[in-house]
Amino acid sequence: MYLKRLKLVNFKNYVDFDIAFESNVNCLVGNNGVGKTNLLDAIYYLSFCKSYFNPLDSQNIHSGEQLFAIHGTYQSGDAQIQASCLFQNGQKKMRWDGKMCRSFAEHIGRVPLVMVSPNDQQMIIGGSDQRRKFVDGVISQVDRDYLMHLLSYQKALSQRNRLLKQLYEERRTDDALLAVWDDQLVQHGTALYGGRRAFLDAFTPLFEKYYRFLSRQTEQPKLRYVSQLELPEDYASMMRDNLRRDTAAQYTTVGPHKDDFDVLVGGFSVRRFGSQGQQKSVTLSLKLAQFDYIFRHFGIKPVLLLDDIFDKLDMQRISQLLEMVGGDAFGQVFLTDTQPGRIEQIFRQYPHIDYTLAHIASPPSDTK
Repeated sequence: MYLKRLKLVNFKNYVDFDIAFESNVNCLVGNNGVGKTNLLDAIYYLSFCKSYFNPLDSQNIHSGEQLFAIHGTYQSGDAQIQASCLFQNGQKKMRWDGKMCRSFAEHIGRVPLVMVSPNDQQMIIGGSDQRRKFVDGVISQVDRDYLMHLLSYQKALSQRNRLLKQLYEERRTDDALLAVWDDQLVQHGTALYGGRRAFLDAFTPLFEKYYRFLSRQTEQPKLRYVSQLELPEDYASMMRDNLRRDTAAQYTTVGPHKDDFDVLVGGFSVRRFGSQGQQKSVTLSLKLAQFDYIFRHFGIKPVLLLDDIFDKLDMQRISQLLEMVGGDAFGQVFLTDTQPGRIEQIFRQYPHIDYTLAHIASPPSDTK
């Protein structure tokens, strides 16, 4: 699946923008602030029906306008497929190949995609929610049942937390109504736990492979799953045992929404004790393993978005990364940089890579 054309209307700093892509590796170059990252975000939006950077769609509309639209033309074999997303009056609509998507969950996975951004290091040094978001995002691209369990779990969790707060404020109990949401959480939460366990079994060897390649180190990396549900059959009793605590806290204190994932190198937590170099290698290895994992499931090479990586990685890691993405294992790649000369110098070392430079200038309008 290759993106051949992208058109933006009132998306972020773009009022009316149209660009074609012909190469396997597409380099978007320009000064800081011209909107290179916004172009990557628009490509991401067409895959996931949301922004990678800002979940509030109303804030992605160009200043002073009432809507935004993103249109993409994809090449799949001999067929061309049109995708479009429109956000207007608080409503979002997604079309694929001329047909309205009944749900966003129906669309996710049609265009596999992996984004690599400077913000990704938060997966390592940030809170557990960042790591759960990564794991859930990868699994959801390849497993629609998991995605539906995740959405149902989040809905039930929100309802239970709202009820706990209400019961606390009204100084009363309602065991029967709580039991309804407890049953929902146990059902969907057990599925999430099993899905995450199975995912890590398949994902960890891929992560280890890429980490060893990027770091050139002999230490064995390890992904560790930290969960309260070591015995899923005890989940229901755990919910009952924590009811008093939940009521006092006014939110649900146990369940897979509290899970965490830790990366160990040489037996030590990279989050707590790793150097910046180790953390960068781990972050990039996780993303490349994500690419590989998705490819193995779909048989389709995901689109790879690399945002501002040359300023964040040393030359050794850049060379190793380009050595990989320029090979047959990877498909279409989009990357951003501020220095076209640096891009050309780097790619001279890889004459076999088919790449194009696109110079991005500030749109002729006020930016946000």
